[in-house]
Amino acid sequence: MSSASAAGGGQVAGRTAVFAAPSERDDQVRMRRAHAAAARNFDVEATGPEAWGWQGRTLGRRAGRWWLRLLAVPEEKRGGRLWEGTVTADAALPRSVPRPRLHHVLDWSAEGHAYRAELTEYVPLPALQAGGPVLHSDVELPDSWWADLRAALAATATVTTERQAVRQQWVDRNFARFLGIPAIRITDWTTGHGDLHWANLTAAPLVVLDWEGWGRLPVGYDIGLLHAYSLTTPSTAARIRAEFAHILCTPAGRTGELVALAQLLQVVGRGGHPELAPHLARRAEQLTGTPVPTPTS
Repeated sequence: MSSASAAGGGQVAGRTAVFAAPSERDDQVRMRRAHAAAARNFDVEATGPEAWGWQGRTLGRRAGRWWLRLLAVPEEKRGGRLWEGTVTADAALPRSVPRPRLHHVLDWSAEGHAYRAELTEYVPLPALQAGGPVLHSDVELPDSWWADLRAALAATATVTTERQAVRQQWVDRNFARFLGIPAIRITDWTTGHGDLHWANLTAAPLVVLDWEGWGRLPVGYDIGLLHAYSLTTPSTAARIRAEFAHILCTPAGRTGELVALAQLLQVVGRGGHPELAPHLARRAEQLTGTPVPTPTS
């Protein structure tokens, strides 16, 4: 699966964190202590509000002109796609892709956990949606913003990588369960962001945040995911369909959008984004002609 349901506590400016702090106080203390240790190592002072990631896996705070993000996993799970995502994105993506640039990285282990601290440029622009990926009200964005988003995704698509953000195996296992149709063989792949939603995009000038899940994915997946997160706002959803008709109105683009819809239906089945459920089901049925099963995990 991609990182659609596992956002990573990215930069915030004038908005609340996407996820809550860990439920266990010991985990909160451990993460805060490790974040403070990284700040001392980088010789910065973290004073901004806390931004927790999914299941308390990450903790980010502003530190002057920097953003200090801490990622923690059990020692035996160190490494992998999400662990390496920010570093590999910074090295591989063209400079024309508007994103925070990485400044320093620090790795260490302590008490059974592996930690990675990343010091990146702080983006002093608010994300387009506060508190989460689902768009709650229509956004008015200039034509230039949409052109910049198209250009950013096109530039990202030129990158050659072996990182896999979405896997055929997930499609094979889950299409019948969440869409009620047989699995589709993905033949058109591209390189993309992997978690394109409104909490990862700023208003003009466009900056695309949180690249930890980037990699190979079906054509149409990124913009299909953004469209799915916009289904509660008809005008913005219609604007996306118009701006990206050259992708979404192709067979490959429709397939990529179906993958995004299936993954979000899985998230809904696990209790996430319940407000999206009827919209996802309606859009999937429009594309497939098949009623969508009741979402389950």
